Parts: sequence; structure tokens; C-alpha cells
Amino acid sequence: MRKKDRRLVAGGIRPSARHAAMAVTVLLVSFGVGYTIATQLLLPLPSPSGDLWEIPDVRGLDRAEARRWLKEAGLNVSVADSFHHPAAVKGTVMGQSPLGGQLAVAGDTIRLTASLGPVRRPVPDVARLNVNSAKNVLEASGFTVVVDSLEADLPAGQVVEILPEAGTEVDLPMEVRVAMSTGSTLVAMPLLLGIEQATAEAMLDSLDLVISEIITRFRFGRDQGRVVEQDPPADSLIPPGSPVSLVVGRRSVSRRNRD
Repeated sequence: MRKKDRRLVAGGIRPSARHAAMAVTVLLVSFGVGYTIATQLLLPLPSPSGDLWEIPDVRGLDRAEARRWLKEAGLNVSVADSFHHPAAVKGTVMGQSPLGGQLAVAGDTIRLTASLGPVRRPVPDVARLNVNSAKNVLEASGFTVVVDSLEADLPAGQVVEILPEAGTEVDLPMEVRVAMSTGSTLVAMPLLLGIEQATAEAMLDSLDLVISEIITRFRFGRDQGRVVEQDPPADSLIPPGSPVSLVVGRRSVSRRNRD
């Protein structure tokens, strides 16, 4: 290697490399000084207008109590929105912005969302409707329906009663119980022929059957005072309260008694 290419100096660093390092150092120092001047003198960051406060978490509180807490923290309050909630009492704070735990300056406004409470609605009157129609009306009004059944004089499938009663104003969602008629229980008409009139009357009364008429007809011998005809016939299936007609034997009336 020729002598003129060996341009090493003390410490083993070439002069060109040393000059580059010095240039980088000067550049960094210049940038730092310029940034400091710009941020501190020319474009300083705005200082806080006041003390910073931690925003209280007021969700779940009554709106009046939440307002008091925020006012004590030096914050303003506005109710931004309200909506119905099935489980939250009217006036309960459901949300806030900014959220609790964040920082705010005194005088900042906290926006609250409050509950209007559950929706209230009167129970529709569906008595005597077919149970399917009644369910459609109730479910369209926001109610859940439970169907029970009972014996009643109404035709099978008709609504006999509802609970809560029709017109009662309740909170939604609400369960309404509907009692559906299974129809009245049919009674077998007893055999009354040959039975004394008083006994026949007692039997019919115990079955909740109504004697509509009693006709007396002349009969000889043992049929006197006993049932000789009946309508409906024995073993007929009829609903309670049905009318029953009886024919009872009687003695002949002598001419002397008629005079």
C-alpha cells in the first residue's frame, strides 16, 4: 500500500468520519435548542385554566343526588337524554359523559342520561274473547300470557277472567293470567220413574237441575204420588241448570169432592 493512502491519525479515526460525527452532533443540538425556543417562547402550551378534578361516578344515583355531587365538585350538569327502562326507577341516572374517574376542569359540563322508569299500560279487557284472540291482543300490548283453565258456563275456549283485572295500570313487562273455560260439566239425568215426588225433587236439586213443571195425571194403584214420566229421559247428558219436566200420578177426584 502506498504511503499517501495511509491517512490515519492518532486514535485510528479518519478525519472525514470525525467531521461527519461533529456535523450530526451540531444538528441535534440545534434541533433541541430550536424546539425549546419554539415550545417555551414562540408557541408555549396553554396552561390549565384551573385545578383538575376527578369526575364522580354518579351512575345508579337519583338524578337530584347526582346533580348535587357534581355541583359540589365544581361541575355543571345537563340531562342529555332520557328513556324508559323496565328495571330502573324514574329519575335514576343510567349514563354520564365524560365517565366517572376522568379529569375535568371546574365549570366543565357533565351530560347525564336518566331513566323515565318502566312503561305503564292498562290491562286490556279480553273477557269472553276466544283464548287465541285474547293472547294476540295481550301480547301485542306488551304483556306475557299464562293460560289456565276452569269449568264455566261459557263455551269452551272463551276467556272467563283475567288477572290483573282489565283496566288495571301496570308496569311492563307484566305477566297476565287468563282463565279459559273448558265448558260446563255435563250431568247424567237420573232415572226418576217410580220414585216418590219429594225424593225426585231432592235428587234433581242435588244435581243442580231445575224442575220447570210438574204435571199430575190420574193413575191407579202404586203410581199415585210417584213419577210416571220425565223429560229429559234417564241417562241423558245435560249441563247443570237444565230444566226438567215431571209427570206425577194422582188419585181420581170423586164427584162429591168436585161438588
